[in-house]
Amino acid sequence: AVLRKTDPRYTCQREFALKHMPDDKLFNVVDTIYSVMPDILKEHGKVANPYPNVDSHSGVLLWHYGFTQYQYYTVLFGVSRSVGGLCQLYWDRALGLPLERPKSVTPEWLAAQVSK
Repeated sequence: AVLRKTDPRYTCQREFALKHMPDDKLFNVVDTIYSVMPDILKEHGKVANPYPNVDSHSGVLLWHYGFTQYQYYTVLFGVSRSVGGLCQLYWDRALGLPLERPKSVTPEWLAAQVSK
């Protein structure tokens, strides 16, 4: 998705870092880029929407708190996504809702739908 403004998750992480790790060198680099880069990119016409998303900041927080092996970043992302799905499943069971069975579609079906 194209961001028309700064990702609110980025803003939350930035506020957390300002409060809990204001002297972290990597955070200071990211924060400086956040302050300077959007105007430079707009001025030179390189991008229409130069606003940062959460990925611009999450690595700095992970590094600060000891997650220094990059291959774990994707694992943490996957775990966080699965928590949302599991919460939905728990609520479905608690409320007695039927199982959700998403329909599978083939590329041919998609092509037929688009050509209509």
